[in-house]
Amino acid sequence: MGKDELAAKERILIAAEELFAESGFDATPTSRIAERAKVPKGLVHYYFRRKSDLLSALIKRLPDEQLDPATVVVPGDIAESLRRLVSELDARLARSRMLSHLLWREADTHRAVRDALHERFQALVRQVRAVILAAGQGGVAVADVDSAAGLLALAVSYRHSVARHAGDDPPDLMERELSFIADALAPRPAVT
Repeated sequence: MGKDELAAKERILIAAEELFAESGFDATPTSRIAERAKVPKGLVHYYFRRKSDLLSALIKRLPDEQLDPATVVVPGDIAESLRRLVSELDARLARSRMLSHLLWREADTHRAVRDALHERFQALVRQVRAVILAAGQGGVAVADVDSAAGLLALAVSYRHSVARHAGDDPPDLMERELSFIADALAPRPAVT
């Protein structure tokens, strides 16, 4: 793909993201996308046969949420490991607040979006689980880890679904939740 083609395709995706976020997917005609991208309408259809193909391409633009647990894990400190994980996930989300808003809104009406968000949620559960297991160094019951991973993934997903309202909450919004989960996973002395 040539430099000019890449630039045109990128402008189309940026325009689609902005317009879908402003007006919604169904209320945005491809002619408005072409106008905002400053390309002929036919070029939109050349790159994206159907308007839904634009939505699929935008899903792929979400930042990668997968990270190596070793980059956030503090051995023996589940709370700090989870803080680092959430902080890194929040930083990645900050690069795509508008896109995140758009996709969460469109999930109700577009199966491809809903499916992609579900897959991302499942990957997030696995990632939280891996961080807890690495930080807990084998001293945490697997059933408890699975429950904690699911709960934290739900909390992070909710937080990201309302990220467009970023200034509404204090920056340490999840501190209580992270401390609660870490305390619940702490080894308990055996009762005799």
